Amino acid sequence: MNYRFLIYISHTYALPIGGPLQKEILRQGYEVKWFSDQEYTKVYFPEQGELLDSIEDVISYKPDIVLTITDSLADFIPGIKVQIFHGFLANKHSFKKGHFRIRGFFDLYCTQGPSTTGPFKELQKQHKHFEVIETGWSKVDPLFPIERNSIEKPVILISSTFSPKYSLTYDEEVVNEIERLSKIGKWEFKVVLHPKLAKDKIEIFKAIQNENLTYYDTTDIIPLFKKADIMFSDTTSAITEFILQQKPVVTFKNNKPGEHFIDIAEVSEIEDAITKALSRPRPVMLAIQNYIDVTHPYSDGKSSQRVINTCIEFLNSDRSYLKKKPLNLIRKFKVRKQLNYFKL
Repeated sequence: MNYRFLIYISHTYALPIGGPLQKEILRQGYEVKWFSDQEYTKVYFPEQGELLDSIEDVISYKPDIVLTITDSLADFIPGIKVQIFHGFLANKHSFKKGHFRIRGFFDLYCTQGPSTTGPFKELQKQHKHFEVIETGWSKVDPLFPIERNSIEKPVILISSTFSPKYSLTYDEEVVNEIERLSKIGKWEFKVVLHPKLAKDKIEIFKAIQNENLTYYDTTDIIPLFKKADIMFSDTTSAITEFILQQKPVVTFKNNKPGEHFIDIAEVSEIEDAITKALSRPRPVMLAIQNYIDVTHPYSDGKSSQRVINTCIEFLNSDRSYLKKKPLNLIRKFKVRKQLNYFKL
């Protein structure tokens, strides 16, 4: 049987999440198209794949399975609705407002690992209108197999969230220290920032580029992860993606620091913390492995395959045990208004 998949996205950071899914769908011989509810994202097609121009085209396409890499979607699209997630749990919000918010749009949640599967399973028991199956996350498939760098000069990847409350880019002293360390020449710095970060903050990093510090304007950050030896960051879900490589992370004022991070709160600590991270201290490395085991224990690069196979099995299963999804009228109206679609 030929299955029609739709990859439903909003922002550009969804592109490297959908890419491995598209590759797997095509490998299995099925059909796949994309839809974005944000105009600025559409300019990245057709390089990323086949994009449907309008919501009317999406409805005419009649997908069997909608792989959603955003928090909400047009509920009136045919097919089962599957939440893929646009990031790892970053602890920037409360339980109810963050990663585990149930918005009433999805039939299936494909979770990333035990730390997210457990809470979603409990929520499934409470709401009873969706299923939860652990598959791993498609975006990190290209991370594997893990590569170790052999170059002499260590590479430090600078990454930051966009929230002013947590972003290190809003701390002028931190930025100045990064510039100072780069000019010493002991390390090479690569900088990649969240696409939703304020433009003036991005311009600051562009302005301080030198032979040892380069800013990368990209959402395809996996290749940068593979080239880096450690990461210096704040509170962003990209930390989790990076740490899956068993590489240390130094965080600056992380919202919920753990033993798997080297967390600091003073600018004066940055240089020593980076030096420590590059030495790969045993207690930190053991904590990293424990964190990987509960967050994303899949290092085979086949999470996309598990997602696609799980979706097909779920589509063909008896789903009569699931309750009807809530009416959710306000959220549904907001989506229709955004898409300018009010047909019944």
